[in-house]
Amino acid sequence: MKLNLKLLILFVLGLSMANCQPTNTSGNPTKEGAKEYVNTSGISSDTPEEYLPKKEGLSRTYFASGCFWCVEAVYESVKGVEEVISGYSGGHTENPTYESSNTGITGHAEAIEVFYDATIIDFATLVEVYFASQNITQANGQGPDNGSQYRSIIFYQNDAEKAIIDNKVTALNQALAPEKVAAEVTEFQMFWIAEDYHQNYEKLHPNQGYIKGVSVPRLKKFQAKLPELIKGDSH
Repeated sequence: MKLNLKLLILFVLGLSMANCQPTNTSGNPTKEGAKEYVNTSGISSDTPEEYLPKKEGLSRTYFASGCFWCVEAVYESVKGVEEVISGYSGGHTENPTYESSNTGITGHAEAIEVFYDATIIDFATLVEVYFASQNITQANGQGPDNGSQYRSIIFYQNDAEKAIIDNKVTALNQALAPEKVAAEVTEFQMFWIAEDYHQNYEKLHPNQGYIKGVSVPRLKKFQAKLPELIKGDSH
């Protein structure tokens, strides 16, 4: 009997950790429970080139602003962006998983890695996309997704990128006063690729409740702000 009770407790705990966000009572749709995860692999600025995804001739950058399903869809709709990968960054633990990061104890936020053609779009424009696609004053979350794992972080990899971000944040803060930009500005350290089933989630699950109720409206709201940046087949 004790063994069965232990299995039952582990099963219940597993179900509770599988939700992408805590159940809410506000009427906002929530994400479906997670499936069994695939082991992740880490990427950092110090990772040998042979272990990195092969994207010849492309630059890369990293952002976090709420649900990575949403942010991936936003950036994949932008001209010059060749691929977006969902993952985790900004924390202090190795090999984070969806389940562990969702507790908040890893310090990681849901993040994306953007591969882009710098001859078509530059980093400054990607920063414009970043701030145009979120509620820039919402701390620790976006929309119905709340918690440190959904916080906004804009990562820089060199002094030039930091200067671009700092100038943009300063201008936004002046326009927003007395409110301020909630996003953290952080030097990039490590990106952990998320489980396979998170990749291209919006494209693969267009009828899922969260996608229809939260992700698609967020995408369309962004596209209406900067229509000149949108790929021809993304409207």
